[in-house]
Amino acid sequence: MTPGAVVTGLGAVTPLGVGADLLHRRAVAGESAFDGGVGRCADFRAADHLSRQQIRRTDRFAQFALVAAAEALAQAGWKEASLPYPPERIACVVGCALGGTGSFEAQREVLREQGDEFVSPLMVSSMMANAAASQLSLRFGFQGEALCVASACSSGAQAVGAGLLLLAAGAADAVVVGGAEASTSELVQASFRNAGALSPTGASVPFDRARDGFLIGEGAGILVLETARGAAARGAAVLGEVLGYGATADAHHLTAPDPSGVPAARAVGRALRAAGVTPEQLDYINAHGTGTVLNDQLECDALRLALGPAIERIPLSSTKSGIGHLFGAAGAVEAVATLQALRHATAPPTVGLREPDERLGRLNLIRHAAPLTAAGTAAVTAPGTAAAPGRAAPRLVGLSTSFGFGGHNAALVLAASPA
Repeated sequence: MTPGAVVTGLGAVTPLGVGADLLHRRAVAGESAFDGGVGRCADFRAADHLSRQQIRRTDRFAQFALVAAAEALAQAGWKEASLPYPPERIACVVGCALGGTGSFEAQREVLREQGDEFVSPLMVSSMMANAAASQLSLRFGFQGEALCVASACSSGAQAVGAGLLLLAAGAADAVVVGGAEASTSELVQASFRNAGALSPTGASVPFDRARDGFLIGEGAGILVLETARGAAARGAAVLGEVLGYGATADAHHLTAPDPSGVPAARAVGRALRAAGVTPEQLDYINAHGTGTVLNDQLECDALRLALGPAIERIPLSSTKSGIGHLFGAAGAVEAVATLQALRHATAPPTVGLREPDERLGRLNLIRHAAPLTAAGTAAVTAPGTAAAPGRAAPRLVGLSTSFGFGGHNAALVLAASPA
């Protein structure tokens, strides 16, 4: 087993709004944030949260990360003027797949229309994929290792995993981890459309018989990880735990997953072993669930390989059905969504799922908000009814999976006691 970490702060900026609690409430309500086939953070106004200088020096994806981090740190009880650990013992790991494509595209137009002398000198520092991690360290004074994980759509999950490993190695006392992405432009959409990954019908319905691809979203998710001893010493409230992390590579194809599912299953198995958790102890799966015909099939095959018959019992849903595919931010936002589901003992549904694809095999797919119990069963009734009156709610355990172009596979095992 790998020593886990406790989570003392959560933050999120997603197409469902600004805030981790808002993400959970609206996801559980089965709301969809798509407008015109894109999941944009329409309620986000950078000026509501950041100074003019911060806005001028950052791309939209880094702005999301700054705002999500501020929420997470506030929840953890961290104060900028008096960080709870020496600054050099606080690390920061933020995943990002594409970087500041918005800044790049805008300055390309400046170059074409006005000439090179008008191109912003801040373009590179704004668009570089490590800008979110860099901005968090600058903004909050973290002087431990600041790192960007760029592994396509598993970047966010692997950033959480990298933070876990830093804590386990004793390289930091606390790590601020997460993912951020803001690449919804027509150019990015065209590329994914021509790759056959984007839904031509403008619907995102993972696991449904009629699914035909994903929709693009944007946002950020940030978590504050600490050692259990460190959090206890400062009297911090523990929201949950990251129990285990596993990652592998397919070594198969640039975009297509390994058809055997073995490497992806191996990542899940590693995460479970690191956590000391058996498949029978899982109470919820927040699947990668992109909504493409191929990826959903191979993910379910891989989960079946890793979990055996238990896969048929464990409630399973996809966050992407309501907010889209957030690429480098997806794994981190989905880790936040998983912890929120466990904390509130209510799992969000796969929005729009009407006819589960029987080719995926027997699954416990969630079509309406589902109360979670430690027995792993989820009654499809009204949310918030999991714990019996007078009985202490046991700890719930969840699995979050992420898979990315290039053959990156990552899995996180998370736990929380219902609030």
